[in-house]
Amino acid sequence: MAKSAQAPTISIGIAEGDRRKIATGLSHLLADTYTLYLTTHNFHWNVTGPMFTSLHTMFMTQYTELWNAVDPIAERIRSLGHAAPGSYAQFGKLSSLEDVPAKPPKAMDMVRILVTGHEAVARTARGVFPLADNANDEPTADLLTQRLTVHEQTAWMLRSLLE
Repeated sequence: MAKSAQAPTISIGIAEGDRRKIATGLSHLLADTYTLYLTTHNFHWNVTGPMFTSLHTMFMTQYTELWNAVDPIAERIRSLGHAAPGSYAQFGKLSSLEDVPAKPPKAMDMVRILVTGHEAVARTARGVFPLADNANDEPTADLLTQRLTVHEQTAWMLRSLLE
């Protein structure tokens, strides 16, 4: 008689309940990051006006950074033993960011939307941090610290364009 396949037990020093809470928080971070990536890439394609070249280039740098961020977040969720969300429907339910406007906004409105987006992603990351800290989950805490640094700095740089 064939044995049924059973998932191996995860024993990394973080209780299952803590791993679940952290993975849920990281799923929200992943959804926010992916949504902000799509918005930034959309703005890269659709920006117009006198600042076209500088904004087009800056948005490309930003969407590339965001694209490179989604994989480590998803892989951390998997390392904690949970499935990473990966569909537009899931991201729509999990993200705290609004979808990009259907009609491309003016260049400085794009900048304002991106400031708001980076600040929102920073808040999401900051909200997961206590869960990781309380569970002594240093890899997640490190990932969150890196993401907070990027989002807070990017929001500051974008805000500087609005002064």
